[in-house]
Amino acid sequence: MAVEGMRVDVVPDPQGNNNGIEEDEDMFFGRALKPLPSFLSVEQQELAMTIQREILDVNPNVRWSAIAELDQAKQLLKEAVVMPVKYPELFSGILRPWKGILLFGPPGTGKTLLAKAVATECRTTFFNISASSVVSKWRGDSEKLVRLLFDLAVHYAPSTIFIDEIDSLMSSRSGEGMHEGSRRMKTELLIQMDGLSKRRGGDVVFVLAASNVPWDLDTAMLRRLEKRILVGLPSHEARAVMFRQILTPSASAPDLDWNLCAELTEGMSGADIDVVCREAVMRPIRLLIEKLERAGSPMELTGGLLQRPQVTIEDIMASVACTQSSVQRSDLEKFDAWAKKHGSGVSS
Repeated sequence: MAVEGMRVDVVPDPQGNNNGIEEDEDMFFGRALKPLPSFLSVEQQELAMTIQREILDVNPNVRWSAIAELDQAKQLLKEAVVMPVKYPELFSGILRPWKGILLFGPPGTGKTLLAKAVATECRTTFFNISASSVVSKWRGDSEKLVRLLFDLAVHYAPSTIFIDEIDSLMSSRSGEGMHEGSRRMKTELLIQMDGLSKRRGGDVVFVLAASNVPWDLDTAMLRRLEKRILVGLPSHEARAVMFRQILTPSASAPDLDWNLCAELTEGMSGADIDVVCREAVMRPIRLLIEKLERAGSPMELTGGLLQRPQVTIEDIMASVACTQSSVQRSDLEKFDAWAKKHGSGVSS
């Protein structure tokens, strides 16, 4: 018996590139329509619908190429999601796929963007889970939701479960004030993570987690997130690429110096640079509107349309001057220290 209304998101590659995963479109979308014979009770159907609301149900449309740098994280994600499906005979025994990867670092550095790229590029069923979707106000439902989530992930495998801000779910369990329901939910999540290593060869289920405060994570969960990658601030080269991507040719002056833009934003995150660009675009618009609002000011029209002024380096400089970095140096030092103690990446 299928759960009525159940829908999961399987994200096709709009350019027809399946990254080596041999699956025609009928099989691909058919995977999302498989009946769920085990979900027979009304309670299970209601919980399944709760999970459905938290599934990413639109194509995020984020390509690997749209993410500047972060090559190590990209490689690990491909090893965990793409390659085990493409070469299942290689990924068994000691080479079983990674069951979990933690992306940690300051906010606004691209952790969630990487998760969206997995959904777009890897053709997996993608579950995007937040703390609010798992922590239920009904006693006992949280652990049931976790169990059902992993059952669904196996049913629709290959699947990726993305848990954003996992520290809000899996902080240290040593506190005496922890509610018993929260403790059971955390224990269930650990049990389900353990079960990933016992999955059948074709049931590729992978957990991707993100955290801005990894030092608050429960040590038991940390062990299950086998690879832990620091996603730090963008380099000079990455910042220049971000400016080129955000400020399209039509929005920026032809002589805009991308390297100078990168120099001006040293110490800023990707999210900060996005704010800088938006303010820089708004600055000439703001000046234009002031002129247009003045009585008797002539309107500069071409074909009946207002011409949006192009962004200049002066606009960028003015925007940087009024935008403070959201990341403190002390925070970066803390992330670096934690990475040296707990981080793990790709061997060279």
